[in-house]
Amino acid sequence: MRWFVGILVALFACSAIYVGSAVVSLGGLVNAVRAQDAAEVLARTDTARLRRSLVDQIVQSYLQEIGRDRPVKPLERLAANTYGASVADAMIAKMLTPESLTAILNRGSIAVGDAEANMQSLSAIDTSRIIETLRRISPTKPVEFLIRLGNSESAGGVSLHFEGNGWKLSGIQLPGAAVRALAQDLIKTKGRTG
Repeated sequence: MRWFVGILVALFACSAIYVGSAVVSLGGLVNAVRAQDAAEVLARTDTARLRRSLVDQIVQSYLQEIGRDRPVKPLERLAANTYGASVADAMIAKMLTPESLTAILNRGSIAVGDAEANMQSLSAIDTSRIIETLRRISPTKPVEFLIRLGNSESAGGVSLHFEGNGWKLSGIQLPGAAVRALAQDLIKTKGRTG
């Protein structure tokens, strides 16, 4: 019986350290955003994962927009996943400069071309309120957490991914309205170029 209790205590301690390290990393990211320290925000970001996360959301919303009136043909889906992804990637590249990323996380406002989208700001999270912070966190993978920025899904969220030596920003979960605005800009861009 003692060994069973010992194993439970060890599992609880490991889980607390695991989640606690994510909260500490989140706190460091929030502080860097508040201080508008773009270099520190970039150091705490996995830019490749972040870019892929945003491009995937925009392309998915684009496919939903063009599929509203009619079924999307397989060739259109392929084109959206190749050409559309490259156009979305170019849009996202402008958003992911260290200064722009820091401003987006600080203000919660995203402007790309004619499109502007809003979400809750990351700097609004008070990581010193541990219980409130823990309520925002939900695991998506064994090495990834989604942190909701507000009380509802429409407020958006960020993902932290555990990578080697710590947790890094790996995704921004844009609210539905924000993704639709960016997808509409992608549709306009596609219309202008072809």
